[in-house]
This record gives sequence, C-alpha cells and structure tokens, in this order.
Amino acid sequence: MATIPPPEGVEPVLPDATPKTPSPLSFPDYRYYWLARFTAVMATMAMVVVIGYQLYDTARTDYGMSIREASFQLGLLGLVQFIPLAILTPVAGWVADRFERRKVAIFANMIDLAIAVLLGWYTWTDGLTLPLLFALAALHGVARVFVGPAMSAIAPNIVPPAVLPRAIAMSSIAWQSASVVGPAAGGLIYAAHPASVYVFSAILLAISAFTISRVRPVLPPPSEVRRHPLREMADGLQFTWRERFLLGTITLDLFAVILSGATALLPVFARDILQTGSEGLGFLRAAPAVGAAIVALGLAVRPIERNVGVKMLWAVAAFGAGTVAFGFSSNFFLSLGLLVLMGAADMFSVFVRGTLIQLNTPDHMRGRVSAVSGLAISASNELGEMRAGSMAAAFGPIPAIVVGGVAAIGVTALWAWIFPELRRARTFEPQFKQQTH
Repeated sequence: MATIPPPEGVEPVLPDATPKTPSPLSFPDYRYYWLARFTAVMATMAMVVVIGYQLYDTARTDYGMSIREASFQLGLLGLVQFIPLAILTPVAGWVADRFERRKVAIFANMIDLAIAVLLGWYTWTDGLTLPLLFALAALHGVARVFVGPAMSAIAPNIVPPAVLPRAIAMSSIAWQSASVVGPAAGGLIYAAHPASVYVFSAILLAISAFTISRVRPVLPPPSEVRRHPLREMADGLQFTWRERFLLGTITLDLFAVILSGATALLPVFARDILQTGSEGLGFLRAAPAVGAAIVALGLAVRPIERNVGVKMLWAVAAFGAGTVAFGFSSNFFLSLGLLVLMGAADMFSVFVRGTLIQLNTPDHMRGRVSAVSGLAISASNELGEMRAGSMAAAFGPIPAIVVGGVAAIGVTALWAWIFPELRRARTFEPQFKQQTH
C-alpha cells in the first residue's frame, strides 16, 4: 500500500524510538502510596520531636532532675525504642512476606494513631509521667519496625519494573520532605497548644491509613519462596562477616553514628543551651533533613562516579567534624547551619554506602544483606542516642557531643586503615571487577 505523503510544509511525525518512561504518579495506586508515606512520616516526625521535648521537660520540671540527669532519660528513650527493633525485625520481615502488606501497614499506622490519641489526652489533662512516655515510645518502636518492611515491599508491586527506579526516588523525596515539615510543624504547633500536635498527627495517620487502603491488594509471595526469617538473618550475617568490603562499609556507619549521634540531645540544646524552646527544637530536628534533601537532589542531577570510597570516608569525617562544631556552638542560627551540613554529609555517605552494598552483593543475597544493613542503621541511631544521653549524664551535654564527634573522626581514620578496600573503591563497580582493571 502506498504511503500518503503529508501536506506541503508539514513535517512528518515520526514515532519515538525510545518512548519516555511514564511518571510513577501517573499510576493511581502509586499516588495513594506516595501520599500515605508522606503523611505517615510527617505525623511520626512531629510526634517524635515533641515526645523527646516533653520527656526532657517533664524530667526537669516535674521530677526536679538536673540537666545531666534529664539528659540520661533521653538516652534511655533511645534504648527503649531500639529494643523492639532488635527483637522484632526478623518477625516484621516474616509478617510482610506472609500477610497482605497493605493490612500490615494499616495496622502499624493504627498503633501510632492510638499512641497519638493517648499522648494528646494525657497532655491535655497534664497527666504525663516518665513511665508513660517510655511505654508509649516503646510501642511507637513496635509500629515503626512493622510499617517499614510492609511499605517498602508494596512499591515494586504497584508500578512496572521500568518505572521502579523513579518510584523509589520519589518515595525518598516523600520521606525527606516530610522529615523537614514534620519536626518544624510539630514544634510550632506544640508551642501554640501542646495537645494539638497529637491531634494533628492523628489526623495525618488516619489519612495515611485510608490512602494505603485505596491501593490494590498486595498479596504475599508464593509459599515455595518463603524461608524462616531467623535463618535468612543468620545467612546474611554470615555472608557479611566473610566479605570484608561489606563488613567495613556497614560497620563504618554503625560505629560512627553510635559515637557521634547528637539527635537525642537536641531537646537539651533547645531548652537550656540555645534557649529556643519547642519552636527552635522543631527547626533543629528538621535542619539535617534539609541538608540531606539538597544533597539527594544534587546527586540525582549529577551523580558521582570516581573515587567513591575515599569520598565516602571524607563524608563521614565531615559529619564528625560538624558534630564537634555543633557541640561548641551557642548561636541558634550557626547551630542550624551546622546541622544542615551534617545532614548533607550523612546523606552523601548514605548514598555511596547504599550503592556500594547493593552492587557488591550477589542478587540472591541482597535481601538478607539489606536486612543486616537496616538493622545496623537502626542500632546506630537508637544506641547512639543511648550513648549520647549516658555521656551527657556523666560529663554534660557539650562534652558528650564534642567527644562523640572526635571519636567519629577517629573511627573513620581507623576504618580507612583496617579496611583498605574502602579506600580502593574507585567506582561503584563490584570490587572484584575493579581489582582486575
């Protein structure tokens, strides 16, 4: 059949040989998922920042504790949130693989919603006590450990494989932006009316539960691919222990954050050192997420390709140096800027470390090694809070921050010497390929 030529002066329209990948937001299920993630993270971030402030303020005001004694209570807060993570991580992975994942995420959101209602009531009636705050913080840790695997496992099932990388990136944007807005909003709302922050969080958690329920059912995988979660965790631990490059990469972050974590002591700085109250605390908690979001956007536009191992080590050292400077700062705006820089350095190291771990792990082991890495990240955050609170109780909050930052720099230098594989990682290619170049 002859082809009819286009009218004179009109260019022919040729089919696109490489059609653009559609946006994840073009899929209704993903739109619901994105909104559910954003609202849940914003709600929990608002709650976490206020719980820490209330616990410290209650210890100082109602129990007459000194700054050091109240700082130790903040360390205990990190510990009681870590214990559920340490115990229930294998169980949460098993639940996400055995049950309908939307329902698991909704159930976890409902736990957090109940916590918000209880905290709002006791804040309204002035009935908060330290045992109550510790108990509800531990229950919040339970909700966190179950919602993470379930939500992560939903995304690959609601978009085509070609769209998944962009879907993961947009999910990260939801998390980072909510991590900026949530703490700031929580601090400001709490300053205006203390109980209202929990009403705000409860409404957001209800929206999250509703929107995730609108996603199509995400069924668990067939029974023949299931394995006992404890066995999978053990396999991942053994593999990580044998592979020196993975061991060095994962443990670098573990020990650096345990030693230099400053988040737990931010209520101390906001209330008694910088004297900015809950409003300032909200901005202090949001500042690292601002730095992380800026770096994440920059890496998306212009990713790094060379000398990735050395750059990761320098980023961890920069995080430690920023921690030292933050400990000495008595100016609110300088402290904010240092926290932004610390968040940027941390995001850079997280990006490099996460990519190296994924590409240096065989495909059949990626899930288990990721579980080990995830548990190490949780341990570093929560145990870092315990370390900071304990040192603040013994030596004061400023020495606890400064010594922790110096120790993180020392760990970076020590790991660069013990694990020369980290320094030799020139690109993101697997190590065995780089060694043959």
